[in-house]
Amino acid sequence: MRHFPLATLLLCPLLATAQLAVTVSPPKVTGQKTVVTLAMKNNLGEKVESARAIVFLLDEQGTMVGQSTKWVIGGTKARPALEPKKETTFNFVITSPRPLISTNLTAKVSFSRMVLEDGKLADPKTDVLITNTK
Repeated sequence: MRHFPLATLLLCPLLATAQLAVTVSPPKVTGQKTVVTLAMKNNLGEKVESARAIVFLLDEQGTMVGQSTKWVIGGTKARPALEPKKETTFNFVITSPRPLISTNLTAKVSFSRMVLEDGKLADPKTDVLITNTK
């Protein structure tokens, strides 16, 4: 049997939560516009200077009916960096060229870039935890 140092066991819960936690609300459709709200909490030990997300809107068959890419953290004075342990929200507005027929949409969200303090790049695949609310 292999033994792990006690420090490793004590750090495991901290390592599991050291991420940008993102909660995705269900899409709200109004005519040609769909709003997807992202609630984000910085559980990392340093400031998130900027983060870019992509939202794909899918109908009940899984067909993509819309998409948008936006900087959800940082980039402007109106959207400042996100300090450690702080929370923020971002409303993704996706406009369709014609009214959406389906109102039973789901949003698939992924992050393509995340910049931390001093210009360090984070890995969105490991440093972002995305959950959907029902």
